Amino acid sequence: MDITLQLISIFTLAALSLLGWGFFRARQRGKAAMLMWIQGSMLLMPWLVFLGLLAFGIYLNVAGFLALLVVFTGIYIGLGRRVRSIVAQMPPAPKAATPPGEGEDVPLAEKADQETDLIPQMSAADIDAIQGIFGIDTFFATEAIPYGEGAIFKGNLRGDPEVILAQLQPKLAEIVGDRYQLYLVEDVREKPAMVVLPTEAVNPRASTGAKVLAGILFALSGFSTLEVGANLLGFRLLENWQGWPLALPFSAGIMGILLLHESGHRWMAGRYGVRLSPAFVVPSFGIGTLGSLNRIESPVPTRKALFDIAFAGPAVGGVVSLAVLLLGLILSGGEGDLVVPTSLLTNSVLVASLTRLILGSSVGAEVVGIHPLVAIGWISLAVTALSLLPAGQLDGGRMVQAVYGRKLAGRATFVSLILLGVAALSNVLALYWALLILFIVREPERPPQNELTPTDDLRDGLTLVALFLVATILLPVPPALAGILHLGG
Repeated sequence: MDITLQLISIFTLAALSLLGWGFFRARQRGKAAMLMWIQGSMLLMPWLVFLGLLAFGIYLNVAGFLALLVVFTGIYIGLGRRVRSIVAQMPPAPKAATPPGEGEDVPLAEKADQETDLIPQMSAADIDAIQGIFGIDTFFATEAIPYGEGAIFKGNLRGDPEVILAQLQPKLAEIVGDRYQLYLVEDVREKPAMVVLPTEAVNPRASTGAKVLAGILFALSGFSTLEVGANLLGFRLLENWQGWPLALPFSAGIMGILLLHESGHRWMAGRYGVRLSPAFVVPSFGIGTLGSLNRIESPVPTRKALFDIAFAGPAVGGVVSLAVLLLGLILSGGEGDLVVPTSLLTNSVLVASLTRLILGSSVGAEVVGIHPLVAIGWISLAVTALSLLPAGQLDGGRMVQAVYGRKLAGRATFVSLILLGVAALSNVLALYWALLILFIVREPERPPQNELTPTDDLRDGLTLVALFLVATILLPVPPALAGILHLGG
């Protein structure tokens, strides 16, 4: 069994396990929950059908895959409308009887206690105490709704979100200490709401097992980058292990830039007092590594902070990668160059354009000599671009969520998966990355504590620039442009 079929089997098993776990949870929560589970399953179905057919040697073309997406997207939208209809028709939770004329004077804590399936870890005393921090000049709370281990307070915001949150957070700390965290978010009706959650619930820490896994993945990525470096030099590492010192500079370059990328995240997170999980580096025997994934383990104060933390990694890694690529192109043309087919350059609009600009007419031949630094810079740029895809909890997904909000970020994730699905028909790396997004980081990031205050024009512009660079790095050169650049004669 080849590696592709093995990975298909693993991802298919993971998808079925995820669906089974979701069914088990939804079955205990009623009809609406079951419909929501079925709706969510529609996002996985095109991939399961595609992978299932591929396992039996049936390869769908672009038209076939798009047909699958259209069918299951239609079902997804239809089920979504049905779910909203059912939820809208559901009667409100029963309330205890109250004396006539006193219904409007029931404290929020008692309203919460009258709900079914009460919040197990938030007492009525805590809810009453938290209610006391709100006021007519800050946030006028009108309703408390159970939410997991915390509560949602609906009401009216009476001023600037940033100023009000800065006033309410110290009051919350005075009353309940550090046991709860306060979030100012948009509810499903796009109205301001205060969410109070236990500190333990919003400050998860990576387990020992997760840290061990991160270490194992880092070691595997080190080996996979060695293997790719060896392949570029004309030998296989497993067949000629003594040649590993020759491939070490390549591996060190890729992993070093990846560490700089991750250091950018952690430096910026430290400035905002945000804690990140260990980095989970994804090995790849195609290009050495697909980059790294991390989790945000503590509350993010603002949308600007979420953007800055997400942007810092690609900014550092991307600038260094581009500098290495340009230096490699400048140094190309001497002894020790890697001789590669010129047609290989057509895999990236940016790389092809820079190569043509610096190397000139030499790219008109069928093969071209490039310095090894070109390969290191190119692969690192590709890894940076993959992290900037506007999907889920990737860097690009977090940036889009910070600038445009959770709703649009969810749509961007869906579009990214469709585009990766189309690309996967001709590039297996796109398939692997799409499956990683689908199964691991598809969900949007947890909202910042202040979700209402938007980012600024600079951050909005940087998001658009980043998305443009993603396209120029990952998209292949169109035939017309290849002719203009005279790639390959």
